[in-house]
Formats: sequence, structure tokens, C-alpha cells
Amino acid sequence: MYKVMLVDDDYPVLDLISYAIDWEGLGLQLTGLHENGLSALEAAEHDMPDIVITDIGMPKMDGLELLRRLKERKPDLQAAILSCHSEFHYAQQAVKLQVKEYLLKDTLDPSDIRRLLLQFIAVLDEQGSLQSKQQQMELLVDRNKALMKEKFIRATISQPMLDGGKWRSELGSFGLSFQEGEIIIPVIGLLDDFLYAKRRFMTEDVLRFALDNVIEETIQAEGYRSAHFSYSPQESILLQVFPAGLQINGYEESRRMMGRIGQAIQKTLKLTMSFQIGDGSGSPELLKASLAVMRANTMERFYRDPGSVVRSRTGLNAAGDSFSALNEAGEKLRELLQGKDETAVKETAASCLAEAERQKLAPETLKDWMLKLLLDAKVKQQVAAMQRPAQSEDALYSEVMELGSFPELKAWFMERCLSAVTASKQTGLQSRRSEVAEACDFVCLHLDRKISLEEVAERLYLNPSYFSRLFKKETGETFIEYVTRMKMHRAKELLDRTGEPVGKICETLGYDNQSYFIKLFKSFAGVTPVEYRSRQHRG
Repeated sequence: MYKVMLVDDDYPVLDLISYAIDWEGLGLQLTGLHENGLSALEAAEHDMPDIVITDIGMPKMDGLELLRRLKERKPDLQAAILSCHSEFHYAQQAVKLQVKEYLLKDTLDPSDIRRLLLQFIAVLDEQGSLQSKQQQMELLVDRNKALMKEKFIRATISQPMLDGGKWRSELGSFGLSFQEGEIIIPVIGLLDDFLYAKRRFMTEDVLRFALDNVIEETIQAEGYRSAHFSYSPQESILLQVFPAGLQINGYEESRRMMGRIGQAIQKTLKLTMSFQIGDGSGSPELLKASLAVMRANTMERFYRDPGSVVRSRTGLNAAGDSFSALNEAGEKLRELLQGKDETAVKETAASCLAEAERQKLAPETLKDWMLKLLLDAKVKQQVAAMQRPAQSEDALYSEVMELGSFPELKAWFMERCLSAVTASKQTGLQSRRSEVAEACDFVCLHLDRKISLEEVAERLYLNPSYFSRLFKKETGETFIEYVTRMKMHRAKELLDRTGEPVGKICETLGYDNQSYFIKLFKSFAGVTPVEYRSRQHRG
């Protein structure tokens, strides 16, 4: 909907035009009536119009000056002059400002204004279409370039280096020259908290595009001799070229550069990325070997600190295999997950995680142990509630496999343990009807996103209206009330055990409107999230 502004110190004229035109019927929004150019200009700073119809002679600022100032900010602004002046020099100035129409008040007919507005709408529609096509073309070019860069870096890592000269030439096509006598330092950037990032940006493509933009803009703004390559949505590779010798400490420069990029990502996207700086190389072949060593060091990557910038080290891939202490704590946790003592679950889960970190267990081993424990607890809950086993194993497996660091896995595991406690609390209250039981199970597994009655009814092959009545009859509350209650329970858990801001907790629970989330929480808990957390800390 295009926005229209009317400016004239003759208020009856403004009143006539505003009431004589069916703005909504034309697909227009009348955003303001102003009696002088200065007032209109100040309003435009907060809400720029697409169309302006203005008088010329007005106090404080005339219409021609107003249009000149507005067109500096919005060159494609559609404008018309409505005036009692018929002198040629006024019309001449209007033409210079690309004003499409010059209408005289004494011959004004509302039908002329309507005709003029239709012309403006046609022009704006055409401009919008052209701009959309141009943006699509630019996006396609950027996407193709990104795919070429990804293909290049993957080939560098995984394929034999047959022709160093050809490799240098291809690197140059991406804006980075690498000559004899120079060194190239590789850096691997790993996005922290990937599941949260995906929830924020909805798709991996959008997330990748956002990261690419921020990193590329930072490189250009700082003037670094560097090229950025997206290896995956989680992993970036940066190559930096420095002169050989002692004049410049390339590693310190790399550290500063990654710090700047990390700050830009945090400030712009509210995400964190950790960086590992590899060994400098004087040839493509040595660079390939350096990247291979860095990517093979899975233990260093997994047990990294979020947001860190470190020099990559070798020889850290030895993983612990002792399960005695971990299994002992795990058995205790397995039993606690069937009960309702959140404090005991938190303490025991924290003990298990501390032991796993101390032993530096291999990521695959640790993930497998967690999955078995959580799935075993869920099966026991389902048996106790006489539920039909939900198809949750694949969902849990997919989630845990995407976690690329111990801090992420730690937060995920703690959240899943508390979810199991929440589900256990509901076991005695849930219906013995398998459809309702499965719906409740689905909700507990997907509290991190929007859940609609229609979606769940479709999964159960039920009519939404029938499912709604069935759920209310069996549980005593509507499905939406149940979802909200479960989300508010989770919100309390997150407020209790994390320092995450309310905005992030709101997003974590699938709400895109923070004010609405706060209103729901206050209705549920009697206080706002901030007040709740403050009381818990005081207690």
C-alpha cells in the first residue's frame, strides 16, 4: 500500500481532497495532512511517503523546497503541485524537480486528483516490478558466486592439488591474489548455538546469506586481504594473505581481524562465532595440508569456547573412553527422569556433563549415550501413561547430530532432561486416548516453535474440530491452553536456569512478539518474566 502526503496551508482544500478520494479503494494510505512544508518534512523523516501533493506558497517552508529536500532522500518520489500560481517560473521550477503534474486550485476537480493518483500508482507498480527483477538478478548472481566459492574451497580440501598455478588464478577470481613470497593463513569459523540460529533465521539458506553479508562487509570495510568461503551453514573458511618475513605478525593480525568479524556478527545478527587460526603456508599444497589437519581435529572443534579466537593446535584428538563414573551418574539420572524433582535432575545432569567434559569423551560417543538415556526415559513414561510410542527417535537424533560443540550439547541435554520432568509431571493427568497422548507428546518435543491445532490434527489424521472437542473432553482444557501452559512451564525453567535475556527465551519458545509473550507469562505466573527471575534470585 503506497503512502500519500497532502501539504497545503489552505485547510479547506486539504479537507476537500482527503474526503473526496476513496484512498483505501485505490490501495493507498493517507499518512498525513500538513499546513506547511517544515511540518511535512519532519513527518517524512519518520514515515517517508511515496506520493506528495503540495501547495507552493506556505509559511516556514514552501512546496518547492519541500520537494527538493524529499527527493534528495527518495529520488523516485511521485509529486504534484497544487497551487493558485500560474506563473511560468513556478512551473519551470516544478519541471526541474520532475514534478509530474501542476494543477491550479481554481479549476480543481477531485476527479483530476483521482486520475493523477492512478497514474502515480501505475508508475510505482512498474518501478517496483523492475526493482524486484533487479533484486532477483542480483540475488541469483550472489548465490551463484557463493556456490562457486563453496565448490572451490571443498575441492581445495578434498581433491588432489594438481595445479598450484591454476588454483592461485581461481583464488584471484574471488578477489584475493596470492603471489610467490607471500604466506596465506587459513581460519575456520564455527557458528555457535546452531539450533538457535536456525530457529532465528527460519532456513539454513537465509542464515548462510546473512553470515556471508556480515563477513564480506567487514572484510571490505577493514580493507583486509582476505576471502571468505562458506563451507556449510555452520562453518566458514577465511584465507588471509600476508607478506612473508618479520615485518608483520600475520597471526596477531588474523586474531584482530577475527575479533572484528566476531563483533560484527554479534552486533548485527546477535550470534556468536568461534575461530581457529591455522598454520601459515607459502604454497597451495601446504595450505591444503594445514586445512586438512584443522578440520580433522574434531576434539578441538567440539570442546571450543563460544566466541573464542584461538591458534589451532595438533595432537588433541585423543578422547576418553572410561564410562564407569559417567554410567553411575547416568543410572541415577535415568531414574530421576521418571520423577518430578527438577532440582535433583539439574544437579545430576550437571554432574554427568562435568564428568563427560573432564574425560573429553568423543562427540559421537557422548551423543549416543545421551540419546539412549533420553529415549529410555521417554519409553518408560509412555508405558506408565499407556501412551502409543511417538515417533520421536528420529527427531531427537536429527537435533543432536547438528550440535557442533560441547556447550551447545550441554544446553540441549539439560533442556531435554527438564522436558522429560515436565512430561513426567503430566503423566497422571494425560488421557488414555492414544490420539490425545500423542498430541501431548508432540507438544513436549516441539516447544521451541509455533504449534497449531490444525497441524497436530493433520498429523493424527483427525478433523480439527473433532480433535479440538476430543482434547477438551479428555484433558479438561483446550489444546491451545495446553500448549501455552507447557510453554510457560518451559519459560520458567529457562528463566530459572539460564541467564538468557527475555527476548531470546521468547524466540526459543517460538514466539515472534515479545510483548505478547510477556502478556501470556504474566497471565500464567502473575508477574512479568523479569519480575519472576528477580524474585527467584532473591529467594
